[in-house]
Amino acid sequence: MEKITKKEMFNTIKALLADNDSVVAFCDNEISLLEKKAAKAKEAAAKKRAEGDELTDVVLSAVSTEEFEPIAVIAAKIEGPDVTVAKVTYRLTQLVKAGKVEKTEMTIPGGEGVKARKVMAYKAFA
Repeated sequence: MEKITKKEMFNTIKALLADNDSVVAFCDNEISLLEKKAAKAKEAAAKKRAEGDELTDVVLSAVSTEEFEPIAVIAAKIEGPDVTVAKVTYRLTQLVKAGKVEKTEMTIPGGEGVKARKVMAYKAFA
């Protein structure tokens, strides 16, 4: 079964009951409301992308150009109430895809009785 959108459904109802002015007016109103809602959603998505770009710039400035650093060290350099390791990791991945940062695997030695850990480390291109 093919999925039908609300807008398509209102257009179908409007076409079937074209002789009933109140039904046509109702459908036109509902279609315009759906279009307004879609426009607001696009605005909100654009705003969210712009905020993400700001955090990406901050992450890029926090990455060292001299030596590889693990994600936790990079995240600790960035201050902000909504900055998390997960958000920093996502931005670092995007920067690697964009060719602005390189990554490698780094081994962090463990203490007594603790195994060494392997983590990803990042360095910005000079």
